Amino acid sequence: MSSKLVGTTVYNNKNENVGEVEDLVIENGKTLTGVVVSVGGFLGMGESYVVLDPSTLTFSDKDGKSAVHADTDKDTLKNAPKFEYSKKKT
Repeated sequence: MSSKLVGTTVYNNKNENVGEVEDLVIENGKTLTGVVVSVGGFLGMGESYVVLDPSTLTFSDKDGKSAVHADTDKDTLKNAPKFEYSKKKT
């Protein structure tokens, strides 16, 4: 369920916390094409958003705690093209 995925911590291949799932990108109302991840920042200040290809992510649920693993590092995510994202409801 998407409600379980949004807010989930994203870890890199060194098991370091690199961000959090903010949203999902769905095209044509049926195909998941991206996972929006907040990266950088501290306590919500200075963070930016990047979109990761869902096929590059591993999803797990251990002891009732969900996690997402990405084969990347913090610097790669910080330097990735930014996704302009507005949480304003229209």
